[in-house]
Amino acid sequence: MSEHEDKAKGAMNKAAGAAKDAIGDATGDKDLQNEGKAQKLKGHGQDIKGEAKGALKDKG
Repeated sequence: MSEHEDKAKGAMNKAAGAAKDAIGDATGDKDLQNEGKAQKLKGHGQDIKGEAKGALKDKG
């Protein structure tokens, strides 16, 4: 996967995770809220992975 693909997937996971977190909070659904938090973390990890690929590409 390329740098841009990782960053795009990261952004989608962070957005979807934030929505799940907010809906879970609003409805009192702790499982959905926790799922959202986990998905946001996954997205953050994908962003970091994309940044690392970009940094390595720039140095290569």
